[in-house]
Amino acid sequence: MTTALELSCDTLRCEIAPALGGCIAGLWLGDTPVLRSTPAHALTSVRQSGSYPLVPFSNRVGHATLKWNGTSHPLVQNNAGEPHSIHGVGWQRPWTVLEASAQFALLSYEHKPDEAWPFAFDTSQAFRLSANALEISLSITNQSAVAAPVGLGWHPYFVKRARSHIAFEATGRWEMSPEKLPTHHTAAPGLDTDCAALDVDHCFEGWPGIVHLRDEALHTRLTSNLSRLVVFTNATRDFVAIEPVSHVNNALNLMAASGASAEALGVRVLQPGESMSAEMSIYVERAP
Repeated sequence: MTTALELSCDTLRCEIAPALGGCIAGLWLGDTPVLRSTPAHALTSVRQSGSYPLVPFSNRVGHATLKWNGTSHPLVQNNAGEPHSIHGVGWQRPWTVLEASAQFALLSYEHKPDEAWPFAFDTSQAFRLSANALEISLSITNQSAVAAPVGLGWHPYFVKRARSHIAFEATGRWEMSPEKLPTHHTAAPGLDTDCAALDVDHCFEGWPGIVHLRDEALHTRLTSNLSRLVVFTNATRDFVAIEPVSHVNNALNLMAASGASAEALGVRVLQPGESMSAEMSIYVERAP
């Protein structure tokens, strides 16, 4: 059983499971789930949750090996069946509750260097609920004695209904190998399409920070100050993962392989004591 925090305002309700990766167990408008939602007490894995934080990197580090400043750091293969390290470490660690009220929660996690990530950092999440929106911020501070690469993001799973339609703008996307690693960048628009038959697992670039997801029950609008968006769904999935992220998939190793700059791929290099933060909001209303 997972101990939960519950935020509520009017008919919008959010359950957070701090001990289970600081995840959002569920988000509901009345009885209608906005995210893939399971009551926190019934969650047995963070992979069943509605959303979880991506820190200190998003998506994959290829073959669980971080190449940084001329050194290869072996990482943990932390997702069964994959040879990679995926989604950072925050989603697999317990978070501490620093503050909680009916409409606000503040969580933190302190990371010491280990086999999953070789750099120390502190990170925090703040959740604020209003009558029609969940606003989240995610921050990280480099606590290492050396400069460290970082990235932030979220992995929300939105419910895919019969008439789900996704729309957002972008300027390009990264094509993917069978290993689920990016191969090359192509010019491409975003998406404006029904989700039922959509088959996508790509990182889009040049995203202006807004996505609309409409269906027969809800109109959901996701916004973020991040400029990249990973979208994942296919015909076998009952969800659409819409993930604001700061950097390209496997960016930490693409830097070493291609000579591309950290800035070009979205990687932040934090000096000791330096911080980075990101924001995401989910606005929801009943479909007209």
